[in-house]
Amino acid sequence: MAGFERKVDSERADIDAVLSMAPIDQETEVVPPAEAPEELPLPSDPKVIFLGGLFVLALLATAYVASEIVLPLVFAIILKLLLQPAMRILERLHVPRILAALLLILVLFGTIVGLATAISGPAGTWAAKLPEGIPRLQERLSFMREPIDTLQRFLQDVENFGGTGPSPSAAASGPTLLTKLFTGTRNFASGLFTTVLFLFFLLMSGDIFLHRLVEIMPRFSSKRQVVDISQQIESDISAYLVTITIMNAAVGIAMALAMWLTGVGDPILWGTVAFLLNYVPILGTALGVVIFLLAGLLTIDTLWLALLPAGLYVGFHLIEGETVTPMLLARRFTLNPVLVIISLVFWFWMWGIPGAILSVPMLAITKIICDRVRPLAAFGHFLEG
Repeated sequence: MAGFERKVDSERADIDAVLSMAPIDQETEVVPPAEAPEELPLPSDPKVIFLGGLFVLALLATAYVASEIVLPLVFAIILKLLLQPAMRILERLHVPRILAALLLILVLFGTIVGLATAISGPAGTWAAKLPEGIPRLQERLSFMREPIDTLQRFLQDVENFGGTGPSPSAAASGPTLLTKLFTGTRNFASGLFTTVLFLFFLLMSGDIFLHRLVEIMPRFSSKRQVVDISQQIESDISAYLVTITIMNAAVGIAMALAMWLTGVGDPILWGTVAFLLNYVPILGTALGVVIFLLAGLLTIDTLWLALLPAGLYVGFHLIEGETVTPMLLARRFTLNPVLVIISLVFWFWMWGIPGAILSVPMLAITKIICDRVRPLAAFGHFLEG
C-alpha cells in the first residue's frame, strides 16, 4: 500500500506539472465556462448526430439493465466528491491514504447506521399507530370527502371511456405505488457493500484515472482541458454537495425543534425525515408536507395547531430552498429548472429514490463537461438556467 500511495503522489505531481506549464498550443479547444462563444458550434453531420444518439441510448439502456452495478458505482463517485475536501485535509496532515479512506468511510456509514438505529424505534411506533389513526384522519378530513369522491368518479369514468374497464384480477396483479416507490431503495440497500467497496478504492486511487487520461491525450491543449474539467467537477460538485448537506442538516434540526415544541414528539425521527427528503428537489418537499400534515393530524387535537408542523416545514423550505441555498450556489450552478424536473422524474423512473437524489449532481456534471468541450458547448448552453 505504501508503494501505491507513492505512485499516486507521483501522478498528482505530474498533473500539477501539466497545469503549471504555459500553454504552447494555440489551437486549444477549451471553452471558458464564464464566457460562452459568440457562435455556438452545432453538429451538422447527420452521421455524427445519429451515432451520438445511439451512443446515449445504449448508455441509458446499460444503466437501466445493469443498475445493480451502475447505481452503486455512481453513488460511490458522488460520495467520493463529497468526501474529497476532507480527504485533502487529512492528506495535508500527513495521514496515510488508506487510513484516511477508512476513517472517512467509517464516519460516514457510522453516522448513517447510528441514525437508522435511533429512528427505528419511533418509526415502528408510528407505523403501528397509523392503522388505528385512519378513522381519526377520515373524521378530521370529512370536509374533503366529497371533492375526493368526485375526483375518483371522474378518473374512473375516464379510465372506462371507450372500453369495458379493467378486471379486478388485472388491477390486483399490477404493482402498487409503494412497491414502485421503494424498489429503487431496496435495490440500493442490497448493493450497500458494493458501494462501500467502490468508494474505498476510489478514495485510495486518488488521481490515477486522471493521470492515465492525461497520458493518452495527443496534444497539450487536450491534456490541459482534461485536467481543467476534472478539477472543475471536483470543485463545483464538492461545493454543491457540502452546501446542500449543511443546509439540509439545518432544515432537519429546525424541524426536529418544531416537532418537539408543537407536541408531536420524536424530534430525531422527524428531523431525519426532513433532512433526507430535502435531498430530492420538489418531490421530496411535496412528500414532506404530506407526512408532517398527517403527523400533526394524528397527534394534535386542535385543527389549526395540527396544520402547524406542515406549515413550518413549508416555511423552512422557502427560506432554505428559495433564498439561502440559491444565494450560496448561484455562482456555480445556473441549471434550467425545467430540465431539473425532467431529470428528476427520469432518474426516479430509472433508479427510484436514489436516482432522484443523484439527478441534480449528474446534471451539473454534464453541464460542466459540455461547457468545456467545444463541440458540446451548445448543449451546455441549453442546460443553463
